[in-house]
Amino acid sequence: MTTTGRKGTQFSFPNGGLLPQEEMLEVGKKQKMLVIGLPKENHKKESRVPLTPEAIEILVGNGNEILIEKECGKAANYSDTDYSEKGGMIVEREEVYKADIILKIAPPTLDEIKLMKPHQVLISSLLLNQQSKEYIQALIKKRIISISFEKIRDENNTYPVTRSMSSIAGNTAVLIAAEYLSNTNGGKGVMLGGITGITPTEVVILGAGTAAEYAVRAAMGLGAFVKVFDHSVNRLRRLQNNIGFRLHTSVFHHRVMKKALKSADVLIGAIHMVENGPRFYVTEDMVKVMKKGSVIVDLSIDQGGCVETSECRTQLDPVFRKHDVIHYCVPNIPSRVARTASIAISNVFLPLLLDISLTGGLIPKLKDDKGLRNGVYIYNGILTDEYIGSLFDLPSKDIELLMAAF
Repeated sequence: MTTTGRKGTQFSFPNGGLLPQEEMLEVGKKQKMLVIGLPKENHKKESRVPLTPEAIEILVGNGNEILIEKECGKAANYSDTDYSEKGGMIVEREEVYKADIILKIAPPTLDEIKLMKPHQVLISSLLLNQQSKEYIQALIKKRIISISFEKIRDENNTYPVTRSMSSIAGNTAVLIAAEYLSNTNGGKGVMLGGITGITPTEVVILGAGTAAEYAVRAAMGLGAFVKVFDHSVNRLRRLQNNIGFRLHTSVFHHRVMKKALKSADVLIGAIHMVENGPRFYVTEDMVKVMKKGSVIVDLSIDQGGCVETSECRTQLDPVFRKHDVIHYCVPNIPSRVARTASIAISNVFLPLLLDISLTGGLIPKLKDDKGLRNGVYIYNGILTDEYIGSLFDLPSKDIELLMAAF
């Protein structure tokens, strides 16, 4: 006969006697120490870092090891001392790539992939429109698990990294426009916004997503008159509700948009370009009717641009004039405010890495977390993204089937 005591301890009664037995407890998942490597980015293109010193301190305090390449955080104004004082290990480039997990902002170059070891985990952006078949094949050959952080979903089914970077880009776009409207940067000397007795500047925003919403908030906060165009009435309605009060919105219509651009001082392109959508939302003829000295900030340049006259530039040579309109068409605008952007990204990566460690490693975490699986595009050398496969004529397999097999 067996019975259970008040605290869960079991007792047996052999031949009428009373003897204690071992309590059966549920065995939890064993924590795994992660060795995470942070390589230095090419600072001409990328100034952000994926983890702040404060995040390093928490990860190290939870039993993980962080290898950081010398001057990794310099462009974001984090020194090697900032990291080492929080427990990070400052090492040479080759040593960083011995880590189990490589955490980057920009995708690795082909030379960096050569430094990686088989079955390593890579968490970085993918920037598919800038990649080649050779790049994907190099990762496959190394049998790497590659995760695109732009496609990672959270518990709310949103993209946390993309959303945080979009909010920064939207805010920053308005500040950039204000800079180039001023005399200092060759503009026509107009203040973005308005004061009593003076007609406010007009800002036209293409799109009604996260970047557009934050651009609207920034522009209206400065006192500008804002008009928003999008091809979805539902998105326009959601934007209207999020802002909390009425603003001028319209679906895309050639004649209506051309009329709006005639009086606009600023045009901000913040619309997500889709494969089956129009190549440009603003044609060269529309740009020609804009006022002399007006400013275009094309946030969609990462995807090729939504304005026909846009040309991809760098932070070193960011602007050009066409039809007397100032164009700012630089990818990765959040890098202009690298410190803020780094903190925002680190706030996403820190809990994710802690979860991976506490869950017992990446594989158990992938099995439990559908949102993280959504970011995987190569699993141990097997391409798992059907779109990439069709783009580069490479075979692919469903990640869900692979998870069931492991």
